[in-house]
Amino acid sequence: MSGKGGRRPTLVADKRYRGATPKPAPKPKAAGKPAGPRRPRRKGSWPVRLVTGMFAFVFRTAWAIGWRLGFVAGSVVALATIYFYAQLQPLDAYIDARTKGSVTLLDREGQVFAWRGETFGGQIDAASVSPYLRNAVVATEDKRFYGHLGISPRGIAGAVRINLAEGRGPLEGNGGSTITQQVAKLLCLGVEYDPAAWKSEGAYEEDCRRGGVWRKIKEVPFAFALEAKFSKDEILTLYLNRAYLGAGARGFEAAAQRYFGKSANEVGPAEAAMLAGLLKAPTRYAPTANLKRSQDRAAVVLGLMHDQDYLTDAQYQDALANPARLSKAAAARAGGYFADWVMESGPAFLTSDTTEDVIIRTTLDQRLQNAAEEALQQIFSNRLKAGSKAQAAIVVMSADGAVRAMVGGRDAQVSGAFNRATQAKRQTGSTFKPFVYAAALDMGWNLNTIVEDAPLTLHVPGSGEWSPKNYDKGYRGPITLTEALANSINTATVRVSEAVGRDAVREVANNFGFEADLAEGPALALGVSESTLLEMTGAYAGILNGGTSVRPYGMVELRLQGEDAALAGQEGGMGERVISEAAARQLTYMMYQVIENGTGRRARLEGRQAAGKTGTTQAARDAWFIGFTADYVAGVWMGYDDNTPLTGVTGGGLPAEIWHEVMVRVEDGTPALPLPMANPGDYVSEPVAEAYPGAGGAPAQGTAPGRQRPSGAEGFLVDLLGAILRGGN
Repeated sequence: MSGKGGRRPTLVADKRYRGATPKPAPKPKAAGKPAGPRRPRRKGSWPVRLVTGMFAFVFRTAWAIGWRLGFVAGSVVALATIYFYAQLQPLDAYIDARTKGSVTLLDREGQVFAWRGETFGGQIDAASVSPYLRNAVVATEDKRFYGHLGISPRGIAGAVRINLAEGRGPLEGNGGSTITQQVAKLLCLGVEYDPAAWKSEGAYEEDCRRGGVWRKIKEVPFAFALEAKFSKDEILTLYLNRAYLGAGARGFEAAAQRYFGKSANEVGPAEAAMLAGLLKAPTRYAPTANLKRSQDRAAVVLGLMHDQDYLTDAQYQDALANPARLSKAAAARAGGYFADWVMESGPAFLTSDTTEDVIIRTTLDQRLQNAAEEALQQIFSNRLKAGSKAQAAIVVMSADGAVRAMVGGRDAQVSGAFNRATQAKRQTGSTFKPFVYAAALDMGWNLNTIVEDAPLTLHVPGSGEWSPKNYDKGYRGPITLTEALANSINTATVRVSEAVGRDAVREVANNFGFEADLAEGPALALGVSESTLLEMTGAYAGILNGGTSVRPYGMVELRLQGEDAALAGQEGGMGERVISEAAARQLTYMMYQVIENGTGRRARLEGRQAAGKTGTTQAARDAWFIGFTADYVAGVWMGYDDNTPLTGVTGGGLPAEIWHEVMVRVEDGTPALPLPMANPGDYVSEPVAEAYPGAGGAPAQGTAPGRQRPSGAEGFLVDLLGAILRGGN
């Protein structure tokens, strides 16, 4: 359609844009390049974009590596957890951690006084144990125990922070271990003790306790395995039974019995806090080592329990005001040396190396043991100068050889120490002299026999001339055997020994219990041979019991725990007769005079008869006093471990005073019984040619040495005739 004059007519749309320049139509795009969205213009400067881009790159790379490493680590932990889980045994297999048994020692009354080895008091469990103890352990060791899966990241982070703040490495010192991780360590991560693979049980346990990063890493899957295998209460049960709590106690039941004499199911807040406080350092905080330090540590635990609402304000204040105290037996810690001696005297496979729990009933009397320890402490505290290194030992026994008390050194409350009562062999000095006179009395001499105290020189083959001297450098002339022993006269004693024969003296001494080889020369009579205090005291017990030898003993019966039948019984006691009863009674009187009028006067007991003998060795290196009442025999030795001479000390001095203090306490409250001794008036006083050259030959008319004096008028006539024949001397 066309308009006038051949022009195209104006369209309506054109009319709307009249007067406006129409936009040119877009050029068609080249074929093969489809149109796309236009890129937005980047905002910010190029440095900002560079940094942002680098950060994004690093983050994407770290994420890509991190999740892969995390996946691998998680897989390894999961596999390790599964592996450890498969290796775990039932709960009962892990309750008792010990590889050896223990020995519990009972006194003569059946009361426990000592333990050896690691004792296990019996299984307890978290459900029935004292709630105070359960709460104390959780509050102290792992307050999030019931909320985690075996490890506590917060606890580890806190431990690392503390270690770094105190200048240690991140994993040195506080480890942030949960109770589950501690159980993993107690189980040695599943590695069982193999005697063939380890030098000792101690080396095995030391390896189990070893720290380090790798060890911590291994604890994680093992802890997860424990959490998967056992309930929380079962894990806590393992901890309560296996933890070491000092003084040889393995597990809280053994520790409660050891320290408090009660079950772990019965302990109160103060006792529970003390037990839980031991976990930090069992040896350092053991109440038997330092009660005050243990109580201070328990106060810290009580504070934690109170803060975590395990104790009310009233319970907390009461526990602080009344801290836990040791039981009577634990506080006494009596008989450490005695217990060691009994352990050594029994068979090793039932004592030191036992794999079973053993009960040994002994002869120990704890009252007498405490008496001996107190007496020694009193004398050494009051009579020795500060810093003195002098030592002493004490043995108390009955007449049949049953040892009732033993102190092996000044530090009485120890175990495993050198026992000077049983292990120290020292010269006996004049305490040997009673056996010289015992030989003479048994051969027919009597307590009134005359012997000469005068200078004496003997020829000793290979040594030349030997001249014994008396302690006071003087001489008394003719004296009785009683006077010679009471005043410890050396020359007279040597004359008696030479007269009866050294072989006879050695035989009597050996039969009374001397095990060592005795000297061959004439100095035998003066105690140059060596012996132990236990041996010497046992020999004196033979004099008290009437002349029968004894073998000192401490063990009465040995049996396995829970069994009634004994595996071993008493080894020791009275043996064969050595000298006649009459000779023993005379010797007892002579030794009674040692205390009444002789060198042992400091040992005299008010209102009670006692007999004994002093002894001081060459250069005063050893000082002895051994004596007895009708009830007990007691021996005291004093000296230096390095054989340094004592200064101003003889057997009649401090050893006699110690003996006196011991026996005053031992006999306290007991009736005063008379000694079994002879009456000197029943025996004739006459010389013996071999020991008293002035006698001029044979004994007095018709009377052999040792003959009992007739009584009445006949006795008077015999005495008168003897005096006439001796010229009135």
